[in-house]
Amino acid sequence: MVWFSYFLLPDQLCTVLEAAELEDKKKSPGAVIKMLQEGNKRFYTGKAMYPHTNASRLELAGKADQGKYAYATVISCSDSRVPVELIFDAGVMDLFVIRVVGNVCDTDEVGSIEYGLAHVNTPVLVVLGHTQCGAVTTVTHEVHGEGQALERNIPATVDNIIPAVKTAMKKHKELHGKDIIPHAIQENVWQSINDLFMKSPAVRNIVKAGKAKVVGAIYDVGTGKVNWLPHEKVDEILNTVEASPDKETKPFADK
Repeated sequence: MVWFSYFLLPDQLCTVLEAAELEDKKKSPGAVIKMLQEGNKRFYTGKAMYPHTNASRLELAGKADQGKYAYATVISCSDSRVPVELIFDAGVMDLFVIRVVGNVCDTDEVGSIEYGLAHVNTPVLVVLGHTQCGAVTTVTHEVHGEGQALERNIPATVDNIIPAVKTAMKKHKELHGKDIIPHAIQENVWQSINDLFMKSPAVRNIVKAGKAKVVGAIYDVGTGKVNWLPHEKVDEILNTVEASPDKETKPFADK
């Protein structure tokens, strides 16, 4: 389809793409990850198509079920340098996005992810960290005893990052100060996935049933490129959580 996109106006191209999607509304996790990778490549190489942003898509959004169209759930940082739909060259009704400082997975975020996977039925969850993350940097300084006074509600928001920073410090004892931050950012992605699995039996069940895949990634704010982390680590985290006596076990809320 892409070969003739150069001969179509943007609105025409979006309409053609939408018609094709109706033939296969929900793709496999592998196909979705490939779509995300291709969309990101278009973005960081300056070839973005800005799909699904025309008037017909908006009209469709006003009457359609997003569960028939959204293909990925993404939890990312709130940082203004991480515009999720743009970096994956996606548009309206493509991504179910949760944004929070430090891309942490606490109760509210986990509930949103459960909705994305169980009700919007997206076959992929991306836990997206990013370079130069201010939340991870702040927590790193705090762990090193160099923190500053924070506004009342910020500490409770970023507390989930502390284990990630400590893990990075333990693994890289030769590094100090700002040099540990890139490693802490990656560990924070793994920590978020661990927290998600610990808190959500529903997500664990969906993943184990093969209905969805969880992937970790880090966005480079200086290049626009998303670097995908090893999926084997996600499997390892899931297996560890399954063996933990501290994990939540009730997938549904009490009525």
